Amino acid sequence: MAFVTTAEVCDANQDLIRSGELRALQPVFQIYGRRQIFSGPVVTVKVFEDNGLIRQFLEEKGNGRVLVVDGGGSQRCAILGGNPVVQAQNNGWAGIIVNGCIRDVDEINGCDIGVRALASHPIKASKKGLGEQRVPVNIAGTRICDGEWVYADTDGVLVSQTELSV
Repeated sequence: MAFVTTAEVCDANQDLIRSGELRALQPVFQIYGRRQIFSGPVVTVKVFEDNGLIRQFLEEKGNGRVLVVDGGGSQRCAILGGNPVVQAQNNGWAGIIVNGCIRDVDEINGCDIGVRALASHPIKASKKGLGEQRVPVNIAGTRICDGEWVYADTDGVLVSQTELSV
């Protein structure tokens, strides 16, 4: 399939936008990682200042999936760092979207994976493993459910209820 930008996807799918089947996240994320363009089926995690569940997921084979993490928008610590991102890259994850902060930015920017996050922060999160997995999350003005599809590029991030054929 030829590369199609998120802007072109929106232009070609006005009916899906009107119905809510295709949604754009509010433009609040910074772009990290070498892969600025990524897409894949969504896996959701909801945590707060704890990255135990995130690390658990990224230890699994990604198979081109995108981990969407609702970190509650906290900017008091980083819930994702370089080591789990390297592991995610090695395990075949397409991307990670974090409604929260990351750290080890230089290491993450060297990885062949797409990462979106609100900001960077030097303090690490706890590792208690608290949170919920595979639940609907609300980030950047949009509800995202496990199994939906994410399409991300430098213009923004789209969420679709189904895989789009363009």
